[in-house]
Amino acid sequence: MDEIITLDYGSGGKKTSELIDNLIVKNLSNSALSALGDGAVLQGAEKLVFSTDSFVVSPCFFPGGDIGKLSVCGTVNDVAMSGGIPKYLSLSFIIEEGFATGDLEKIILSIKKTAEKAGVSVVTGDTKVVERGRGDGIYINTAGIGFLAHNNLSPKNIREGDKIIISGTAGDHGTAVMLAREKNLVESEILSDCTPLAALSQELYPLGENLRVLRDPTRGGVATTLCEFVEGTELTVELYERDIPVRDDVSAACEILGLDPLYCACEGKLLCVVSPESAAEALSIMRSTEEGRNAAIIGEITASRPGRVLVHGELGTRIAAKLTGALLPRIC
Repeated sequence: MDEIITLDYGSGGKKTSELIDNLIVKNLSNSALSALGDGAVLQGAEKLVFSTDSFVVSPCFFPGGDIGKLSVCGTVNDVAMSGGIPKYLSLSFIIEEGFATGDLEKIILSIKKTAEKAGVSVVTGDTKVVERGRGDGIYINTAGIGFLAHNNLSPKNIREGDKIIISGTAGDHGTAVMLAREKNLVESEILSDCTPLAALSQELYPLGENLRVLRDPTRGGVATTLCEFVEGTELTVELYERDIPVRDDVSAACEILGLDPLYCACEGKLLCVVSPESAAEALSIMRSTEEGRNAAIIGEITASRPGRVLVHGELGTRIAAKLTGALLPRIC
């Protein structure tokens, strides 16, 4: 193959076949994908969970991950948050002419490694190439299918008295990507938290109706996600800032960058709302896993200020509204 991607690789002809055979199928091969049909015939169940997402993160390589790893995690996690056990992914590339073939292979190998960790197979996909200057390196679109394991996860289930748990430190991904863009501003070893959460979610599913809702706080971060839970309702989210785990270096970097960790994207953390009687069990389950070892109860559901998220800190209480504007564009 050539050292860079040219328009020929998107023509549907010999070069396209070369890319598919030498990079994609070679690294992601399985019986469904290797058939190279227009779609994949899958072994299904009565009820499936289906999600789709697109990834445009810049830069496409960042501390702790890359656009390939992110594309798998983001889609797998969306399926898991919906109560599904992820099984299959589609994978579509939009590549700019001139993109390094070696970088593309690194991304594909990252996809392979992450998919194996998540227990999913890439079974169908597509590749397009656009002219130089008409893209920004590479974009990825994915879709995920999983088998339904918990059929009643929804913010509509939240009740007064419920507890709010986060599976680990807030703001790592957004801060890591921003620092990757501003290399001369802060020297840091902050890594993205990008990781699959399907295994952690499945540990929580047996809580049944006591597990109200799961959500991964990606764009807009923890604060925006919690706002979405209670907006338009009679319920209130009350957070206790001292209990929210944030890495010291993330907190320091956010202060320099003018960011709030509660609004920075997480790509390897989940928020769950559970009944008060199940909170201790849920916390124990999460802390027994690698992904949830830093889990913490960070707040509760009340009815003190309907539709609001309140953050109680050392200097008093503030209202956390939904993110407005693009705090961190192209973060995923």
